[in-house]
Amino acid sequence: MALLPTIPTSFVPRETLASRARPRANLSGLFDIFAYAVLGIIFILAIGVFFYGRILSSTLESREAALAKAAAAIDPATVEGFVRLRDRLNASQSLLKNHVALSNFFSSLEELLPANVRFSSLHISIDSTGKARVEGSGAAKNFNALAAASAAFASDGRIKDVIFSKIGILPDSSVSFGFSASLDPKLIVFSPGEAPVPSL
Repeated sequence: MALLPTIPTSFVPRETLASRARPRANLSGLFDIFAYAVLGIIFILAIGVFFYGRILSSTLESREAALAKAAAAIDPATVEGFVRLRDRLNASQSLLKNHVALSNFFSSLEELLPANVRFSSLHISIDSTGKARVEGSGAAKNFNALAAASAAFASDGRIKDVIFSKIGILPDSSVSFGFSASLDPKLIVFSPGEAPVPSL
């Protein structure tokens, strides 16, 4: 017996198009959430920048007002007095910088020389470049005392290029000598510690 064409010949169900399509992950929702989060952060930052700008502006205005008030309270005579004082201090500093003070030199000479060596004359000259030179003459008890003085000058280094010349023996067996040397500029520069303390 022949079957009607409308009756299926097999009990296996036919595959539909919906069953053939593979399931996909829905990423558009996740991207939307991320975009909204970024937009929210940008919006919050924009509000924060706006309010921070307002705070800075009000702080600037208050400080400008305080500065204007302080400037209005300044007495021009006081400012002029301060300017004069500054000019005087600068002038005195330049004078002291160029001032020659020999107390350091004489103190060093006293420390370095043996007790049996003495100077009878000293002449200190300063050239245009600021180099100081000392020349003089003196007497020592003997040659050993003169050698000790030479060694003391050599070990100190502030009185440099020391030359003992015109060495002669005096009638009392002491030794006369001529002396020349160059000085370290620090030895003849004024320092505030040298200023005499006024007595009360």
